[in-house]
Amino acid sequence: MGIYDFNILTDHDKYDTVFTKGKFVDTVLSGNVKYVLYSLSYFWVEVQYNSFENKIIGISSFVAGKSLDRYSNLPKMF
Repeated sequence: MGIYDFNILTDHDKYDTVFTKGKFVDTVLSGNVKYVLYSLSYFWVEVQYNSFENKIIGISSFVAGKSLDRYSNLPKMF
């Protein structure tokens, strides 16, 4: 499955795909939002949780960029 095929899925099917076929990579906590990164085929999927309410609040897919940079331990240059 490619990123474009993933993006046209319903939210329910996106979550089902990520939780059954995705590989957990990392978690980052920022305030009350927990970002969880999964690898799926040749792209990344991030699931966002409200950590206080223990609820999923979003899902996004990407290949690179600021969302992926969040999981880097490198210091911010800009």
